[in-house]
Amino acid sequence: MGVAAGPIRVVVAKPGLDGHDRGAKVIARALRDAGMEVIYTGLHQTPEQIVDTAIQEDADAIGLSILSGAHNTLFAAVIGLLKERDAEDILVFGGGIIPEADIPPLKEKGVAEIFTPGATTASIVDWVRANVRQPAEA
Repeated sequence: MGVAAGPIRVVVAKPGLDGHDRGAKVIARALRDAGMEVIYTGLHQTPEQIVDTAIQEDADAIGLSILSGAHNTLFAAVIGLLKERDAEDILVFGGGIIPEADIPPLKEKGVAEIFTPGATTASIVDWVRANVRQPAEA
């Protein structure tokens, strides 16, 4: 991908049937307030819709918020689709209600980071800044 110009671009998505998006909106706003461009996809997105949006928007990262318990399936589907579409340079991170025991297998599948309840918006912003591509210097 190289170093792209402009701010870091993050797609924030709510995959699956989970209808609670307050946390996703809080994260989207924190990232935006930190100078990143954020594309919020809304509720009930399929992995295909999320990956399509990330590719079309030239996103640097996808942040998934999952509270439904379907994290193993949905994270794997997004990672798999990124591989199929030769878009593995798009970093995937997420958060929600995810048991500690499920985090290592998710990371082995390619999820860069998982934030559980209690993570601060500042820690998430700092992590994105440190781990997603850095904008080109003017």
